[in-house]
Amino acid sequence: MFEIVLIAAAAVLAAAGLAYYLRQSGKTFLRYRGKSIVTCPETHAPVGVAVDALRAAATAPFGGPELRLKACTRWPEREPCGQECLVEIEASPEDCSVRHLLARFYAGASCVLCGAPIGEIHAAGHKPGLRRADGKPVAWSEVAPQDLKGVLETHGRLCWNCWTVESFRAEHPDLIVADPRPAHRGAPLG
Repeated sequence: MFEIVLIAAAAVLAAAGLAYYLRQSGKTFLRYRGKSIVTCPETHAPVGVAVDALRAAATAPFGGPELRLKACTRWPEREPCGQECLVEIEASPEDCSVRHLLARFYAGASCVLCGAPIGEIHAAGHKPGLRRADGKPVAWSEVAPQDLKGVLETHGRLCWNCWTVESFRAEHPDLIVADPRPAHRGAPLG
């Protein structure tokens, strides 16, 4: 009987340890996944980086996440750097995250063409776009992470519907006959 209690207690402890490990690892992975923007200590210019989120997640339950870069826009030329920029990410992962930067940019904003509220951006949902001063639509994927902050200062916000229409218009101008929307097209960026 004592052996059964001992085995059950060991199983409960193992399950609790596994649950702790998975929780800590999962939270860490979500915090560090994706692209980030940091200031390069060497050039003092913005660079796009990606943290090895799997390594950070695997090491998180054992004394904190061990951060290492898996990509940088200055690599491969400058790859053997000391990765001092990680201090910036360690201090505030959300402030460096491209995902969070874009979420703040679109928060409470309306589309510069149709005026519709853009709403919250979801990882699996439709993504809004950007509009250059000359009216050309721009997708997030077209903007290098190190250029994103400057682009957000000079581009307008497009809802997903207007971004899709404007992208089609830019790619296939010969297929567009008329613009049925109200005369918002020349409106200043907002």
